[in-house]
Amino acid sequence: MQTLQVELGERSYPIYIGANLLVQPALFSRHIAGKQVAIVSNETVAPLYLESVKQALAGFDVTTVILPDGEAFKGWETLQLIFDGLLTARHERSTTVIALGGGVIGDMAGFAAACYQRGVDFIQVPTTLLSQVDSSVGGKTGINHPLGKNMVGAFYQPNAVLIDTSTLNTLPARELSAGLAEVIKYGLICDEPFLTWLEANVDALRKLDQAALTEAIARSCAAKAKVVGADERESGVRATLNLGHTFGHAIETHMGYGVWLHGEAVAAGTVMALEMSCRLGWITAAERDRGIRLFIRAGLPVIPPEEMTAEDFLTHMAVDKKVLGGRLRLVLLRQMGEAVVTGDLPREILDATLVADYRAMVEHLED
Repeated sequence: MQTLQVELGERSYPIYIGANLLVQPALFSRHIAGKQVAIVSNETVAPLYLESVKQALAGFDVTTVILPDGEAFKGWETLQLIFDGLLTARHERSTTVIALGGGVIGDMAGFAAACYQRGVDFIQVPTTLLSQVDSSVGGKTGINHPLGKNMVGAFYQPNAVLIDTSTLNTLPARELSAGLAEVIKYGLICDEPFLTWLEANVDALRKLDQAALTEAIARSCAAKAKVVGADERESGVRATLNLGHTFGHAIETHMGYGVWLHGEAVAAGTVMALEMSCRLGWITAAERDRGIRLFIRAGLPVIPPEEMTAEDFLTHMAVDKKVLGGRLRLVLLRQMGEAVVTGDLPREILDATLVADYRAMVEHLED
C-alpha cells in the first residue's frame, strides 16, 4: 500500500492506494469518530463491493443508501434519497458518510455530507479509475443542473480516500478508458515525463496490469494533491486541472448527461484545447498530434460531436464556472507539460477551433 497526503493544515487527509483495501477494517475505523456510518452506493457497485465494506465496518451502526446508476441521476431528486436515508435512520452530527462508487456517487455523497446537519464526516472509496485519479481527491462535491454540469455544489474535503485498485478488475473497458482521459491530463498540464511514461505503458494500463495501474494512480493523485494543497478553492493554479473540461462539459450538457461519459467528453474537449493551443502558436502541430495519438491509443473519442455547432458550444460554455466578469477563460497549453488559464482569447482563433475539421486531423494521423 502507498500513502499520499493532501496537505491542507488541520483538514489534511491521507490517500491510501493498494489492492484489497476494502477488507481492511483499520483503514476505515481510524477515520470514523462516531458509531453511525452511512454507505452511499449505486445499483451497479453495491452488488460487487457493499458486503465487503459492511464486513470491514463490523461493530458500527451501518445504514445503506443505494442510488440509481448514471450521470443522468446526478441531481436534486436523487440527492434527496441520501437525506431520506440519513433522516429515516436518525443519523446524528457524529455520523460518517462513505461514498462507495464512481465520480457521481463521490460527488453526491460528498455534497450530502457537506449539507447534512451543516456538515458531517465522509470518506471517499472510489471504484472507477476516473474517480480514483480525479474526483475523489480535492473536495469538489456537487450535482448537475439542466443548464450546466456541476454548477451546484460545495468544496468539502473527505477524512480519507481509500483507493482499492482491485475494484478496477470489474470495471468495463469503456469506463477504464474514460478514466485514462484524466490520467493523460496530468501529463499534459504539469508532468511531461509522465506523458512519456504513459506512451510506453498505455497498453499495459488497458490490460489492467496492476503495477502500471498503481503507478499511474499514484502519480496522478500526487499531482492533484500538490495542486489542491496550493489552491484548495480553485482561485488560481487548481483551475489548470480543468484542461479540456470547458469544451467537454459543453459536450456533456448538449448531448445529455450520460450519453458521453465524462472522460470521453474530456478527451474530445482536450483535443480541442490542444488545437487552440496550436493555433495560438504555443505548441506545434506535432505536439498536438502527439496528444491526439495517446487519446486514441487509450480507446477514447477525439472528434467532438459533429452535430454540435459553434453556437452550441458557445451557449454552454457561457455558463462554465471559469467565466469571470462575463469573460470566458480556458485552460490551454503554453507547452507540453505546462498549462495556463487565460481569458486573452482572440475570437477568431476560438471560432476556428470550434469549427476545425477534427475528423481530417485523425485521418491524417492514420495515413
